[in-house]
Amino acid sequence: MDTLTAKSEATYATIISAALDMAAAEGIGKLSLGELAKRTGISKSGVFSRVGSLEALQTAVLDEYDRRFAEEIFLPSLQLPRGLPRLIAQVNAWARRTVDEGVRNSCLYSAGAFEYDDQNGPLRDRLQKGVEAWRASLRKTILQAIELGQLKPDTDPGQLVYEIYSLIVGLIHDSRFLREEPAPKYMQSAFNRLIATYSNP
Repeated sequence: MDTLTAKSEATYATIISAALDMAAAEGIGKLSLGELAKRTGISKSGVFSRVGSLEALQTAVLDEYDRRFAEEIFLPSLQLPRGLPRLIAQVNAWARRTVDEGVRNSCLYSAGAFEYDDQNGPLRDRLQKGVEAWRASLRKTILQAIELGQLKPDTDPGQLVYEIYSLIVGLIHDSRFLREEPAPKYMQSAFNRLIATYSNP
């Protein structure tokens, strides 16, 4: 890789990282090429030449968010046995990330879902695609747990995914909006009880 290419890639990474911080603090819909140029010290034309349109920037930010989320939540669980151990590890890591202090851990998908639930367009489509991809990953792990006999054979994967997702959304609301200190404990207790109802004796 030549010096010019390396510099260009470093500049792009700086732009995306700054945009991700901005989206986490203010919402994915509040991204602006002009404001991003101010925050990075890069000219607006320089930002535009590297990311293109605002829509392309939003997509790149969500792609980077997905990459970091998978790195923190999904990939570590692959070191564990298939099925229930992975599912529990993923949900626990997701819950810890949710309540960690700092804007960077804000959930772009939860915030975006409420912001764009009644709107149509490419950004809403991209947000929905991201949520569905993660839910599909949870569903796959649940199916593995059923096949391995760790969960009851009549377990409805869609129902369990819904219940897990509802617990996380509730945790986000209570811990980050209401700032309720017991929220993580309540969520963990609810999750343990939920898994117990589905687990094979």
